[in-house]
Amino acid sequence: MKFRLGLVFLVLFQLGLSAQQTQAEKPAIIPQPAEIDWKDDFFILPERTVVCFNSGAELSAAWLQRLLQNTSTQSYTMRGEECNGFSLHLEPNLEDELGEEGYKLDITSSVVTLTAAKEAGLFYAIQTLRQMFPSEIENEKISGEIKLPQVSIKDVPRYKWRGSMIDVARSFFGPDYIKKHIDRMALYKLNKLHLHLSDDQGWRIEIKAKPKLAEKGGKSSVRGGRSGYLTQAEYKEIQDYAAARNIVIIPEIDMPGHIYAALMAYPELNCDENSNIDPKLATPPEMYHGHRVGWSNLCLDKPEIYDFVATVLGEVADITDGDYLHIGGDEIEDERYTEFVVKADSIVRGLGKTTIGWEEVTQAKVDSSFISQRWNGKTKSVVNTAIIESICSSFYFDHANETGQKMTNNWCQERGVNLKDVYTFKSKNPRTIGVEAPVWTEKVLSDTELDNRFWPRSIAVAEVGWSTEETKDYSNFIERLGEHGSRLEFMNVDYYKSPEVNWNLNTQNGVFSEFMPESKY
Repeated sequence: MKFRLGLVFLVLFQLGLSAQQTQAEKPAIIPQPAEIDWKDDFFILPERTVVCFNSGAELSAAWLQRLLQNTSTQSYTMRGEECNGFSLHLEPNLEDELGEEGYKLDITSSVVTLTAAKEAGLFYAIQTLRQMFPSEIENEKISGEIKLPQVSIKDVPRYKWRGSMIDVARSFFGPDYIKKHIDRMALYKLNKLHLHLSDDQGWRIEIKAKPKLAEKGGKSSVRGGRSGYLTQAEYKEIQDYAAARNIVIIPEIDMPGHIYAALMAYPELNCDENSNIDPKLATPPEMYHGHRVGWSNLCLDKPEIYDFVATVLGEVADITDGDYLHIGGDEIEDERYTEFVVKADSIVRGLGKTTIGWEEVTQAKVDSSFISQRWNGKTKSVVNTAIIESICSSFYFDHANETGQKMTNNWCQERGVNLKDVYTFKSKNPRTIGVEAPVWTEKVLSDTELDNRFWPRSIAVAEVGWSTEETKDYSNFIERLGEHGSRLEFMNVDYYKSPEVNWNLNTQNGVFSEFMPESKY
């Protein structure tokens, strides 16, 4: 009897252990898919496999083939509708069901099938699949067996705008960093990169008709920060790199305020006796290296400033493939402010682009196509526009990850903006088209510091922007996030190790890590 009870207990224990192992091996997918049904078995990556694709899915096949190059399998691509191994289906007739970015991912014992209506959807299906592979795949070849859990996923994003913003104006971050940031965004299905290209402290984009903007404004920065600027060729290269990863570049030329770098380069943009600069923290030809903003603006009494605005925006529009131009427009008090905003919006629309501006712009009767970027929620709008939520208490990542972090801002929320502040954000406005998290760089002076501010909070932004409220759960999120610690390290991200997360960092350790031999004799 005791033997039988012991045997029953052993079998139950082993079954429980097996169930735990199966559960533990389920990948931590971020953002949380809309529908996900895990099975009990696996697809084992064979020694040789094929990636087949139908018409239109050629580039997606190339992405998947690149992923498989970091495994021991020998893979090749071929055109075809069905095959054992990996099968990519581009099905335009599914657009009503999946939209432009949705996808289906089905893994059986013999086939991994990725289906979407648009190429963006296939790209995101590959990012989900990528997260099922061991994290080592990010920067080294995996020689061991790879088992992918069988699963059926149907996934569609909640919002079309899932953004990140780098302020390169105060302290300059160039093409190398921006490309790394784009790669990291892509893994988590973020799709808009907003570049704040001009401010009081610097001008960061080449304008060929106004060369002094970059020549002079590009030499300035916040105290201790980096100077420099993007040539138009570099901007286009970044844009192409982003587009390949389904990320749209949003250029911002801040106006009519936050404009001192331009006033320094072209003093004729100033009023007589520099009356448009108040207080006079700097006057042309001095550079400005301070932190304070809201003290400079174009001389709105001069009609010729609109020639300057049209020239600058025209060149930026010419080199921008995306549909959007951001005109800034915040923190200005001028009796001609609303007149300026309406004219600037008209100029942008005349260039075939959609205008974006910080929420203060909606004090003016801009066009109904205008997109308002909400950062403090205090503006009394006179128009109903689409809204990007960047409310500072949830999304301003220049603020501390946790209370007391050094070299961070605290003016919006003294204790900082932690992971839970980001993740639990809910928009109550039916006109919201998405979310975006900026990092202002007056106190962010190095790549390491910028990584620290963006990550892992940007991963929370990704889930807020992609996943439905019904599928979101903060406790589950931080559990999944912990499993991404090793992946972030393999990607060389200097992320902030939020203390509420149990980070999985073991994959970097060697076989003898923490081992101390003890003699048994």
